[in-house]
Formats: sequence, structure tokens, C-alpha cells
Amino acid sequence: MSWNDFYQRRDVLDAVIRQARRSPALPFDEIPGAAELFGTRQNLLLALQYRWNQLLSGYLRAELADPDEAPDTDQVDAVARAWRKAVTEHATLHAVLEANLDAHPMLQAAHDAERKMLVVTAGLADPGEPPAEIRRVGSAFGALLRNGPVRRERRRGPVGHLLRMLAPSA
Repeated sequence: MSWNDFYQRRDVLDAVIRQARRSPALPFDEIPGAAELFGTRQNLLLALQYRWNQLLSGYLRAELADPDEAPDTDQVDAVARAWRKAVTEHATLHAVLEANLDAHPMLQAAHDAERKMLVVTAGLADPGEPPAEIRRVGSAFGALLRNGPVRRERRRGPVGHLLRMLAPSA
């Protein structure tokens, strides 16, 4: 992929998100260049899922990599804060992915991988546990993230604040 292709694909993804602010349905046919650059709705959704994974990973790194925090930081709370912040700041992207989850099985696989990343990072499961157990824990944790109590964001030290300023996705 050339840089020109990269920028064209990025512009299409941005246009999809702008268009989707009106409705989380995927506006594939309404976006110029979407069919030419991505070919199918599925490929476009996978590119949007990749963008979401990159953003969420950045929020997780920023939340968990604060050297000012004590080693006994509650990882579950840190992961919940990172996920909620990502969803809040990128609500349209998240809504598009959620709206298309049931219609596209490959998106479900990516969603399961996201849940696995969240529960393993939160320390609720080990990477080697059976997939069915990780899915069960991931479903429960996902419900907690969506419906659970929102805890006040912890106060960060100056190094943590600097890390957030340096990480554009955090």
C-alpha cells in the first residue's frame, strides 16, 4: 500500500464516521471511494475495527503505564476507565461497530478478541484459559463496563499527565 492509498483509505474512514453521526448504520454506498478502496462492507468494517483497536490500546497503555501509580493499582478499574473514555471520545466509531456486530460474523470474532484483551489486561483471566471461559468472563465484564457504576477518574501525577499529552489517543 502506498502513502497515497493510506491517506485515501483514512479519508474514507473519516467520512464514514462523519456520515454515521446521523445514524450508526454503515453508510457504505454514500461514501465516495469506499467501494473502490475497500471492496466490501466487511473490509470497511474490519478497517474501522482496526482503528478502534488502535485507539482502545492507546487508552489502555496510557491508563496502565503511569509510573506514579502504586504497584497495587486496581487493574479492573483502570481498564474500565480506559474503555469508557475511548467509548465516550469515539462514540460514533463504537456505535457503528456495535450496530453491525450481529450482521457480520467476522466482526464478532474481532469483538471477542477485544473482550479477551480487556479481561486479560484487567487480570480477570489468563491468556491460556479455555476460549469458552474467556468469552463468559468477557461477556460479564462487558456488561459491567456498559452498565456498571462509573467511578471518578483518579488524579494523576505530572508524569502521567505528560504521558497523556504525548499519546494522542489517550
